[in-house]
Amino acid sequence: MSVRQTAIIRIRVITGFILCIALLLIARLYYLQIMQHDYYTERANRQYTHTVRSLYDRGSIYFTTKQDEKVSAAAIQAGYVMAVDPTNITDAEAAYQQLADVMTLDKEIFLNAANKPNRTYVEVDSTVSTPVAEAIAALELDGVLLYRNQWRYYPAEAVAARVVGFVGHSSDQSEGLVGRYGLERYYEDTLERGNSELAVNFFAEIFTGLGDLIFANETVQAGDLVTTIEPTVSRMLDQTLEETQATWESRLTGGIIMDPETGEIVAMNVVPTFDLNDRSGYTISDFRNPLVEDVYEMGSIIKPLTVAAGIDSGAVTPQTTYYDSGALDLDTFTIRNYDGKARGTVSMQEVLNQSLNTGVAFIVDQMGKTSFRNYFKSLKLGSETGIDLPNEVYGLISNLDSPRDVEYATASFGQGIALTPVATVRALATLGNGGHLVTPHLVEAIEYEDGSRKEVLYPDGDQVFTEETSTTISRMLTTVVDEALGGGDVALPNHSIAAKTGTAQIADNENGGYYEDRFLHSFFGYFPSYDPEYLVFLYTVEPQGARYASETLTEPFMDISKFLINYYNVPPDR
Repeated sequence: MSVRQTAIIRIRVITGFILCIALLLIARLYYLQIMQHDYYTERANRQYTHTVRSLYDRGSIYFTTKQDEKVSAAAIQAGYVMAVDPTNITDAEAAYQQLADVMTLDKEIFLNAANKPNRTYVEVDSTVSTPVAEAIAALELDGVLLYRNQWRYYPAEAVAARVVGFVGHSSDQSEGLVGRYGLERYYEDTLERGNSELAVNFFAEIFTGLGDLIFANETVQAGDLVTTIEPTVSRMLDQTLEETQATWESRLTGGIIMDPETGEIVAMNVVPTFDLNDRSGYTISDFRNPLVEDVYEMGSIIKPLTVAAGIDSGAVTPQTTYYDSGALDLDTFTIRNYDGKARGTVSMQEVLNQSLNTGVAFIVDQMGKTSFRNYFKSLKLGSETGIDLPNEVYGLISNLDSPRDVEYATASFGQGIALTPVATVRALATLGNGGHLVTPHLVEAIEYEDGSRKEVLYPDGDQVFTEETSTTISRMLTTVVDEALGGGDVALPNHSIAAKTGTAQIADNENGGYYEDRFLHSFFGYFPSYDPEYLVFLYTVEPQGARYASETLTEPFMDISKFLINYYNVPPDR
């Protein structure tokens, strides 16, 4: 046999041997991975002692004090995960009693975790503070495990809760922890940080951590938010809203404090509210922000916009008079003043002083429907404001396209059109800021991880009213406070305030028409009247025991105004 033939035989033998080995390996793998899949999966899960995200990270959110100092509103808290290894716990009851002496611990949850069969790792509490963890470690309990952890923490708790929002699991659980509401959601792309998963078990870490280490996504331009929210003012607003809510047993009470010249929001919230660190017991609807997500018929605080439109168009002046008979018939409907009484011949100033529905309807008649509609649409009442909060909705102003006169008359005093509070505030700001629209906003800057800072710019809005009209309507609204509101008793001797109340019937969406005993009360004002630094807007839904907003919201408004004047040292202007 030749050398060549011998070599060929050897190659074939080796090849056959390799093929046999390969077939055996394939058969074995099939048996292990397919036939015994469930068995080995269970064993792997029991061996896999602890898998958590690498220390959680996310950008911070800051409030800004009047001294331009940053105060944390949303941050990362460091601590520990406490878990148990049931296979090493011999007396779960005794272990619980010792742990309960050093921490708040739900007995049922602990005992259920400690008694799970065939488990070597069960998490009990993922937010254990460092001092508590040290106390737990000192107990030296067999089967009680501690691992470093980080989580989202809100130092201000309930302050501006609906504005800040919070982090939670995505609705489909596919994206892990994400911003769910408020600024946390709106600026998710800026706040989110790339997180990978690491395993304590050595072998599991090798195989499961590798993919994340290779494919982990880094968030581009990650940064922290610096907001315009002032913490002390926000606490004061929240307290005032809570007191008003409790006094009148309202369904809902909210407020916004804004710089009418720039659109910077200093404080903003709605009560009932919630602690951002403890959201147990609440439903999804409790986390919504009605200031941007709900619309209301605002009532008489819309009248100053109608008067301003009439003056700006040249249809009326403050001295223009009309004869008030107490009622007006339009398109088979009768429009009445709030008390049904006639005043005789009155001026436009008295239309605001006495909040006369027939008076603003008269202005619409003098202007013409087209001109009135153009002004109200120029105020963007049916549009989004562009505020940096999620889920902002449009106002409902289709009545302004109606051919009937009655729809325009009712719109002139804030019924038949429904607006978000934030859109209402933007429109009302034009009365005091020289007549231009602003973009309400909450974030003034983003501070990036590389140390750079980007000032967030917001677009200038349209000029709706002339500066002369703004000054005129501000003078008229100041007269309302000085002479009509509370008989002039609430006016401040050294500071001018321009303001107006509003009372609106609440629509009955089931039966049509309006409820006779359900109202929305609103109040807005700004000061100083002719160069305003702050605009305050308040509303309360279905207050009990009071029919008019002057009864429920005058005192809260004045308390807030006095606080702001003192806190910011607003100089006297008269």
